[in-house]
Amino acid sequence: MSILKTAKVCAIIGTRDCDKAKAFYGEVLGFTLQSEDPYGVVFQMQDASLRITPLPDFTPHQHTALGWNVADVPATVIALTEAGIVFEHYSFLEQDELGIWKSGDALVAWFKDPDGNILSLSNS
Repeated sequence: MSILKTAKVCAIIGTRDCDKAKAFYGEVLGFTLQSEDPYGVVFQMQDASLRITPLPDFTPHQHTALGWNVADVPATVIALTEAGIVFEHYSFLEQDELGIWKSGDALVAWFKDPDGNILSLSNS
């Protein structure tokens, strides 16, 4: 069965402060605001959309909530660092000075949004 095979993905994450999330995803990460209503904001990404839903008692998960595959992880980390993003360094992983973890050919780096949602960059 392939009912959803051609459907467009819409990722959904929570926020305690929609204005901060809107500024972060729109101004810092550069996504285009598609719509806004009392129930959240929607950004257009490359081949998907991202709905950010306000939840006053929201607590972020302790795992990656959203990730992007990029062609050049180090260059993307550097660009986002220059935009004010702080990358996570985890004591249980061997990461380089940029916060990039290497596993075989895979490169992964993590950062958080204003609500503490863990976001990632990877090359696979």
